[in-house]
Amino acid sequence: MGHVQDRWYRVEPDPSDPRKTIRVPTNRHGSGRRYKARLVGPDGGEVSQTFADGQLKLARDWLARQEVDKALGTFVDPRAGKVTIAAFAERWLADLDVDEMSREHLEMRFTSRILPDLGRLELASVTPSVIRGWDRRLRESGLSERYRLTLFTNLAALFTAAQDDGLIAKNPFRGKSVKKPRPPKEKVVPWPEGQVWAVQSALPDRFSVLVDLAASLGLRQGECFGLAVEDVDFLRGVVRVRRQVKTVRHKRIFALPKYDKEREVPLPEPVKLALAAHLRAFPSHEITLPWDVPAGKPVTARLVATSAWGHAIAANDFNRNYWKPALTANGIPCGRYENGMHELRHFFASVLLEQGVSIKAVAEWLGHTDPAFTLATYTHLMPSSDERTRLAIATVYERRASSDGPTTAQAGPAGE
Repeated sequence: MGHVQDRWYRVEPDPSDPRKTIRVPTNRHGSGRRYKARLVGPDGGEVSQTFADGQLKLARDWLARQEVDKALGTFVDPRAGKVTIAAFAERWLADLDVDEMSREHLEMRFTSRILPDLGRLELASVTPSVIRGWDRRLRESGLSERYRLTLFTNLAALFTAAQDDGLIAKNPFRGKSVKKPRPPKEKVVPWPEGQVWAVQSALPDRFSVLVDLAASLGLRQGECFGLAVEDVDFLRGVVRVRRQVKTVRHKRIFALPKYDKEREVPLPEPVKLALAAHLRAFPSHEITLPWDVPAGKPVTARLVATSAWGHAIAANDFNRNYWKPALTANGIPCGRYENGMHELRHFFASVLLEQGVSIKAVAEWLGHTDPAFTLATYTHLMPSSDERTRLAIATVYERRASSDGPTTAQAGPAGE
């Protein structure tokens, strides 16, 4: 069993009566924390916590909780939580099983928005009030609800890992007073057809085909950059989406499409012609890039679209030098996260749904892992069922009326 030590007094036999004891001030009397609660931890080592004068009840309560946790198997060594957020984050980020691009983005968020404010705090010292205060400062700095939610989710995941590792007993993000940011749900508003073609016309000719790939095949931007001639089956009318171009640690790489999900997309005749015309004007280049990570195995593909220098296209360069100027030329807002090439995927989905293509097929061609996500994103774009319902029920009644025809009443039994 543990005990609480009074470090200001020691107990000695009473010289005048050996049957009694007296308290004698120690050389620490009046200085430092008075009480030290001590117990033997599960590993056999001592676990202790000090308390100030007047906090004897707190010391006893703390000791009692530790003894209960030992008995229940939920004991967490208080010393473990003395690791700082910055020190734990360094290990946690390095161990995460994510692609390098995601890891790089996580590191950037921690470096810019989390560690400057909280990095020096010990894990065990972070309470729900600390989290509420941090989130308030993020709000006051003008960050959007969506970005605050991303930061909130990232830091909460770190504390979940710390709890799993036995460094803290409670996760401060699970406090009832901690409210997750809730960004407003914005409905997707697809671009009108004229806007798609106007932006395409404002791009340099060598990049015009990218609009066809995104708006007519539903490819993501990196998938457009990574499409190779060998991925296009002109005879079958199919495009195989097998790779994307990403920039990781300032170096371009090849990688699988998002969610590591390869797919096939139907190739309509007009897009087939546009691709053929592009390849005649701008012959494909063999591009060799590392696979998946900057130090990965070199892989070569004959890319459909390349930069003016014959290199794989870098997203930041393309967006800054070509995409945003094309938007500006058409009076379209082009903020940091506004009207990117992803709008063309929304256009692709809206056209298919308007024509009655099934949500399952749209999800497959967009490369979504779950059709439910596609449905939640685009359900408002699907044709209204009201008129179809009216017509279907009216048709049933029309069939009944035509099958009944005129009838002759039969006389009933006498007396009726």
